[in-house]
Amino acid sequence: MANPASSAWSEYVGHTVVLDMCSPYVILGQLTAIRTDCLVLVDVDVHDLRETTTTREKYVLDSRMHGIRVNRRQAMVRLADVVSISRLEDVVAE
Repeated sequence: MANPASSAWSEYVGHTVVLDMCSPYVILGQLTAIRTDCLVLVDVDVHDLRETTTTREKYVLDSRMHGIRVNRRQAMVRLADVVSISRLEDVVAE
């Protein structure tokens, strides 16, 4: 992903975000800080997609509709492992 110091990243701080990872994980939580090599989130759901038959898209949509299943108070996510970031509110629920 691009340099986290760029202003494009800062627009996500303070929002609940979805992080699609290059591994079979999806991470949801409130982005509180952007560091050189990681993102800092609070009220986080770190979800291993290998532990369920639900697809990534279905899991994220369910989280949008019913709320995040918090399993971490805080997490630091290595930036190099992030494929994409979006606001949870931007997930289309149609």
